[in-house]
Amino acid sequence: MKLFLFNFFISVTFYGQLPKSEIWLFQLIKKNNQISYSKPTNITKNEVYNNQPCFSDDGKFVYYVSSVDGKQVDIYKYDILKNTCLNLTKSIESEYSPNFLPDRNCLSSVVVEKDSVQRIWEYKTDGTFLKILHKETDSVGYYCWLNSDTLLYYKLTVPPSLRSLNVKSDKDVWICDNPVRSFKKIKNTSNFIYAIKDSTIMQFRIYNPLLRKSMLYAVLPGLHEDFIWHDEFGLVVSENTSLKKYNEINQKWEDLFSFTHLGFNKITRFMFDQHTKQLVLVNDHK
Repeated sequence: MKLFLFNFFISVTFYGQLPKSEIWLFQLIKKNNQISYSKPTNITKNEVYNNQPCFSDDGKFVYYVSSVDGKQVDIYKYDILKNTCLNLTKSIESEYSPNFLPDRNCLSSVVVEKDSVQRIWEYKTDGTFLKILHKETDSVGYYCWLNSDTLLYYKLTVPPSLRSLNVKSDKDVWICDNPVRSFKKIKNTSNFIYAIKDSTIMQFRIYNPLLRKSMLYAVLPGLHEDFIWHDEFGLVVSENTSLKKYNEINQKWEDLFSFTHLGFNKITRFMFDQHTKQLVLVNDHK
């Protein structure tokens, strides 16, 4: 079963052919209640797979994954001030989706292990391996931390499912089937936002873990799998070469940024730093 799930996952997401992509960094400027970007910088500058960037809490570094040979994937660290990149893991496994653990100066990552199991590993910020987090949970595709004890993750079941796991109590709660790859905590609450897709639309829903209920929040035509929840902007999605935000008042989608003039093909990932002074995004070459 694990092998089947792994093959399903890599056929649609990671291997087969890793897409060629670049990671770009922007400085953000706020003036007169308007926000704009400046200083576009290609921090990867290569024609290989570069993906899944995240900022360090202090905004000084960008962590991301990259594959030089198109097969094995490592975690890299970009120093914004020095404009330098460092390969951190250099392992025989493949690491994906680096993120910072809440309340701890450590990284977590989805790791494809030698026996094809996909679990969450923990690292120091210099790439030193610390431990496997919750060894009993495998077939993890994507994930985010709701708090230091609770992991929200995309499980490679058939169909794929979204689940919430308490790593201390081992309580694993099914949320929905057929989620998209993005799901985010709504800051300063216990709620999170996720999306369900069909052939024509994305249905965004907000889930209350205390009540174990969800409510419809927004609908967007098309299949745009990458989105975030921002404290100021609310729900933001990537659509082709633009970022759009959802206006709760008029229930319409509004342009936030466009990157068409930079020659981008398609934005597949993006993230703001904690103070909305920087933006990082992935431009997929396909």
